[in-house]
Amino acid sequence: MKLFEKWTFEGVKVKDPGLGRYISLVPIAVPSSKGVHEHKRFRKADVSIVDRLVNKLMYPGRSCGKKSRGINIVKNAFEIIHLKSEKNPIQVLVDAVENSAPCEDVTRVSHGGAVYYLAVDVSPQRRVDLALRFLVEGARKKAFSSQQAIEETLANEVIAAAKNDGSTSFAIRRRNEIERIALASR
Repeated sequence: MKLFEKWTFEGVKVKDPGLGRYISLVPIAVPSSKGVHEHKRFRKADVSIVDRLVNKLMYPGRSCGKKSRGINIVKNAFEIIHLKSEKNPIQVLVDAVENSAPCEDVTRVSHGGAVYYLAVDVSPQRRVDLALRFLVEGARKKAFSSQQAIEETLANEVIAAAKNDGSTSFAIRRRNEIERIALASR
């Protein structure tokens, strides 16, 4: 089964062993989870990573609840990724998620009226969620009040994150910022 009848899930590898369980590469033709992950804990780990990207695009704002618009954005962005990088766009997306997923974060601890921040490890499920959020947020910020369409900015963001390019990728900059703050609060 091929995604959008063009790209196959065969040969797509997750290099990060911690994220391997949470980046699902279930072969699908069209991203449509239909809410099957809502009823049980950790079920969203079984939803395809492409479908989760589409779901992140639907949240919040004008595209809220418009799944067909999200599917078309991802389909066109994958076309652009394939033209620019000449690689399987699913593999490029997986690499982007692995590179933009933060390993450490900070939590607020109050003890006796004093508040301080403590560095903590991030669970793999949250790492994938944050990476997808950063990718979509970066694409939205670049597309807002500019000449580029959201498909183009999403494709550029995913390619830059897959290359681990901190100068052009919003997701990589956010990951570096979060990990820098966590390092300072150890």
